[in-house]
Amino acid sequence: MNTLHLDSEIQYVKGVGPKRGALLRARGIHTVQDLLLRFPRRYEDRSRLASLDTLVTGQTATLLAKVYSVRLISTRSRGGILDVVLTDGVTYGHAKWFNGGSLYRQKKFVPGMALVLTGKGEVDKYDQGIVLFNPEFEVLPEGEPTAPDGLGRYVPIYEEVSGISSRQLRSIVLAAFGSLSDTLEDPLPVEMRSRYSLPGLRTSLEALHQPTLDDDIDLLNRRRSPYHRRFIFEEFLLLELTLALRRHHLRSTVGVRFRTNPHIRERIKEILPFHPTAAQKRVFAEIVDDLRASHPMNRLLQGDVGSGKTLVAFETIVVAVENGYQAAMMAPTEILAEQHYISARRILEPLGYKVALLRKGVGKDQPDLLAELRGGRIHLAIGTHALLEDAAAFSRLGLVVIDEQHRFGVMQRLRLMEKGQSPNTLVMTATPIPRTLAMTFYGDLDVSVIDEMPPGRTPIRTVHIGEGRRGYAEKLLKQELEKGRQCYVVYPLIEESEKIDLRSATEGYGQLADIFGSERVGLLHGRLKGEEKEAIMRAFNAGDIGILVSTTVVEVGVDVPNATLMLIEHAERFGMAQLHQLRGRVGRGTEASHCVLMTPDRIGGVARERVRAVAATTDGFRLAETDLRLRGPGELAGTRQSGLPEFLLADLVEDVDILVEARGEAERWVRDAPRRDKLIADLGRRAGASSLATVG
Repeated sequence: MNTLHLDSEIQYVKGVGPKRGALLRARGIHTVQDLLLRFPRRYEDRSRLASLDTLVTGQTATLLAKVYSVRLISTRSRGGILDVVLTDGVTYGHAKWFNGGSLYRQKKFVPGMALVLTGKGEVDKYDQGIVLFNPEFEVLPEGEPTAPDGLGRYVPIYEEVSGISSRQLRSIVLAAFGSLSDTLEDPLPVEMRSRYSLPGLRTSLEALHQPTLDDDIDLLNRRRSPYHRRFIFEEFLLLELTLALRRHHLRSTVGVRFRTNPHIRERIKEILPFHPTAAQKRVFAEIVDDLRASHPMNRLLQGDVGSGKTLVAFETIVVAVENGYQAAMMAPTEILAEQHYISARRILEPLGYKVALLRKGVGKDQPDLLAELRGGRIHLAIGTHALLEDAAAFSRLGLVVIDEQHRFGVMQRLRLMEKGQSPNTLVMTATPIPRTLAMTFYGDLDVSVIDEMPPGRTPIRTVHIGEGRRGYAEKLLKQELEKGRQCYVVYPLIEESEKIDLRSATEGYGQLADIFGSERVGLLHGRLKGEEKEAIMRAFNAGDIGILVSTTVVEVGVDVPNATLMLIEHAERFGMAQLHQLRGRVGRGTEASHCVLMTPDRIGGVARERVRAVAATTDGFRLAETDLRLRGPGELAGTRQSGLPEFLLADLVEDVDILVEARGEAERWVRDAPRRDKLIADLGRRAGASSLATVG
């Protein structure tokens, strides 16, 4: 028998061969290691099989039975209910699957077939007995109905791969272990495993694929076993080592060092329209400490909608300009860039600073402005991706400010930073990010949080209504207009199709113009030219437009204190972070403000939970935790484009304690270059063989 190693090709495992090997490779399983890192999705206790006559309501049981008969019960839904009558030779019982039409058509069950089923017994009012609803099942080979695989032990259940069943995968995994070399190099050093009581590599692999009755099946099924913990730690450690190395590199880089003195402090006081909050003071002090350091600042500034992040950014820009440097401020949308430009001119131009707005195609359309930028005569350049164009060159770029970083990729941030000599970087976001996600998504940045609102802001009352109450929404619009207030009506982006998005907003605009008069209703969307958007926003700012019908371009940056009502159409199509951002466009003055989340009268459970959560609280960080639980880190706040890894086992919500341990361990190892580099290489080889990817 040939000895196998972790890097041996999968086709050489007994029972695989070229044909199955090709099927497995198509699903990313190229080597023995790939196979063994494809962990079971659950475990069944087949040490004690129940019988049909011993099923108890509310208890999960595993039983062996044969199919007696199969029928599809028609229902109002297209799926129907699949009813399989089971027998163990003595007793009869039922297993039922809702939306079972596809199982029926695929002939998954035929009379005489032997099955192992696992499910919870529930009372069925139609069959007057205990039924297994939607049980997990495994078909047994013919001729073995009385000796199922794994009888007397815990059995791992795998997700089917390219038509290869869980039972067949168990056989392949067993064969792989039977030929596997006795010596497996463990990428985790002995002292590290000892420090966190982590089992070795081979022990963990064998326990997860071949658990014994001494293992705790409940911990195995909840991914809380010591063996799961070991691999979760390993996944987090590679990520945190990568981030720690990046932080270490940044802190060893010589950056632009700013000084502060009484003159600069007086200049800052000139731009403050009111007394800063304690949180703003604390955060700015953290930024100033960074600016004085010999290495470049790389700081994330988090603050809920309306908390005053932009003012802190302008204070930081004053420090940069007074030190003889230029600043760049990048925003994700033209609307937001234009808003920052208007605010910057109002606040910074009285100090004698020159502020410029760079538009798309800047190299062709704004040659004079570019010459001033290269000559250092522009102190602050604001723009979207236009700032990344080769034509946008700076004389002395000392500060980069990036607003709503989650809309940009990491490489875009780095590209803008490369336009200066290791400039200081301030990243801002109004999207509250849970600590666990900030540790990964922004792992190379120091984090500051503005956790209080400026005085005078009124709470926003949020309600969720169905389409059937549209009259109530129109009544609220009318009331606010009669008070001299202004309103937003926002339509969603549907399936990333700007045309559909535009049409729905246009239709809504037409309906509202018929009700309230076209002179009082404006339409704003992404396909308008820059000057058209500016004209509409100026009219809305001036109060000439009472109702602004818009697509999601108003999500961030629009600041009209007189706007007191936000009506969001089809709120179920937005993420929670988007809904919270949109809601933050009102409540920016002293008047009572409202947000109405309108959805169809009937929506799905998760969508309903999202909308109700937004209606229940204005705490952005609490909403972010809920959003992370419901949608996962890859979706939250558009983080998919960040390079956030797809973990095999790790979960940023459930495994935060292990993440903290891995982060501490990474900091311990990052300064030990030879051992650190070997550890990263060893973990990287393991990760390269799985779906785990490091943050780039």
